[in-house]
Amino acid sequence: MVLSISGVLLLGVIAFLFFRKDGMKLSHAVVCALFGFYLAGTAAAPHITAGGNSVAGMLSDISF
Repeated sequence: MVLSISGVLLLGVIAFLFFRKDGMKLSHAVVCALFGFYLAGTAAAPHITAGGNSVAGMLSDISF
């Protein structure tokens, strides 16, 4: 678990730096994809999914 969380943090920092420095390139997209896969394996995954579902539900209730 500790190795998984440290890997998530490392890949998250790298992805953030890629966005700030050069924009998104193919190698940067690979790092972001790895970050997503590692993040999905942590204890935070259900909370992130619930938050995304809440935002999607809130947006679907908006009528124009």
